[in-house]
Amino acid sequence: MSKQTTLNGSFSLCGKGLHTGLNLTVTFYPAPENHGYKIKRIDLENQPVIDAIADNVVDTQRGTVLAKGDVRVSTVEHALAALYAHGIDNCLIEVNGPEFPILDGSAIEYVKKINQIGIEEQKAPKDFYVIHHKIEVKDDNTGSCITILPDEQFSITSMISFDSTVLSSSFATLDDMKKFDKEIAASRTFVFVREIQPLLNAGLIKGGDLDNAIVIYENKLPQEQLDLLADIIGTKHRDANELGYLQTKELVWKNEPARHKLLDIIGDMALIGKPIKGRIIATRPGHTINNKFARLMRKEIRQHEVQAPIYNPSKAPIMDINKIRDLLPHRFPMQLVDKIIEIGSDYIIGVKNVTSNEPFFQGHFPQEPVMPGVLQIEAMAQCGGLLVLNQLEEPERWSTYFMKIDDVKFRQKVVPGDTLLFKVKLLGPVRHGISSMKGFVFVGENIVMEATFTAQIVKNK
Repeated sequence: MSKQTTLNGSFSLCGKGLHTGLNLTVTFYPAPENHGYKIKRIDLENQPVIDAIADNVVDTQRGTVLAKGDVRVSTVEHALAALYAHGIDNCLIEVNGPEFPILDGSAIEYVKKINQIGIEEQKAPKDFYVIHHKIEVKDDNTGSCITILPDEQFSITSMISFDSTVLSSSFATLDDMKKFDKEIAASRTFVFVREIQPLLNAGLIKGGDLDNAIVIYENKLPQEQLDLLADIIGTKHRDANELGYLQTKELVWKNEPARHKLLDIIGDMALIGKPIKGRIIATRPGHTINNKFARLMRKEIRQHEVQAPIYNPSKAPIMDINKIRDLLPHRFPMQLVDKIIEIGSDYIIGVKNVTSNEPFFQGHFPQEPVMPGVLQIEAMAQCGGLLVLNQLEEPERWSTYFMKIDDVKFRQKVVPGDTLLFKVKLLGPVRHGISSMKGFVFVGENIVMEATFTAQIVKNK
C-alpha cells in the first residue's frame, strides 16, 4: 500500500510577483501526516493560514487565488503542481506577500528544489480517490469541458483552441506523473498581446515580462501602440507586421502553451485534497473550469467518503472457500464469507454472494426476503477474523470472539442477488489478544452497513 509523503527538508525560492511586482520569498516545509497543503502569510499579523483546497478559491481571472476571510494568496498553481506531480501529500508553505513569485513562469524551479531536498515517506496510507465512472463539467459559453474517466493512475490530456493565426489548436498528454519533470515542468505561462492592456488596467501583471511569460502577437497593431506595450513590459521594439511569439528564449516545445495548460490543471487538481486515480480529458481548460471541476470532485468525495473496493470476479481470489475453512471454524449455515480478494497488513476485502437459497430467508421474510443485519455484522466480523488469524503461525489453533460492537448503521436492505463487498481495517495493533476494527459493507458503490467492533483472539482448547 502506498504511503503518504512529505518533503525531506525545507527550501526557499525568491523572485518577483507576476501581478504585484513585489519581491517575494516562498518557503516549503515538511508537514505531518494528513496535513495536506496549507499556506501561511508570514507578512501579516498572527500569520494566518489558508487551507489549499478548491472551496477556498475566490478568483480565477489570471491564476488561482485562495482566500480565508480578507487574507488572499495568488499564483499558487505552479508550486502546487510540482508538489502534486511528485506525490507529496503534506506540506506547509510560507510566503511573505499576497502571491507566490512567478520565477520563469513555469514549475521547473520548484521541481529542482524538490529533487534536491528529497521526499520522505510517512507511515499513514495514501488516500487515493479512485474514479469509478465518468464525471464531467462543461461551460457552454466558453466551450470548456473537463471529463474524468476510470484509469489505473492519474493522467491528463489537455486540448487548447484559440481564435488566433499564431496559436490555434494544440494538445498535450501526460500519461505518467513520473514524466512531469522532463515533459511538463518547464512549460511557461503565456499571454496574448491583446490581453496585456486590459490586464494592466485591472492592476495586474505589474511584474510580467518576457523572462516569465511567453507573449503571443497574433493580430496586427499600429506600430505606435505595439511600441508602447513593448516599453511597458520592458522589451525591445519590433516590426508590427511580424506576427509570432515574443520571449527571451525559444519555445521549449512547439506545443508549450498546451503543456502549460496541462501544468495548470495539475496545480488546480491539487486543490481537490486527495490524489486521484483517473484520466482527465480537458478541452479549452482554464482556471475557472478547473476550479469548478475540483469543487465537483470534492463534493463527489464527500458523498463517497469511503469508497467501495474494486471487484473483478474473473480474478483469482487470495483465499477461496477451502482456505477460509482452514482458518475459520464456521460451517453451514454460518459460514458467511465466500472469498477474500485482497489482504494487507491492516486491512482485508471479502465477498459474499447473497442468493435466494440462504436458509434465513425462509423466515426473514417469506414475502420480502431481507438479509438480517446481525448476519451482515457476523459476515463482516468473519472477514476481520481472517485478517487477524492470517497473521498467526498456527491460525487453525485460534478463534476470534466478539467482545463489543459499536456505531452500527444500516443504510439499505440486502436482498437476494446482491454481492456484498466487505472492507475491514484494523484501528490499531493487536494488543494482548484484543483487536479493534472498523468495517464497511458495500453493494456496488453504496455502503449498506458499517460498524466498529472489538474481538478477542483465543487459543482453542
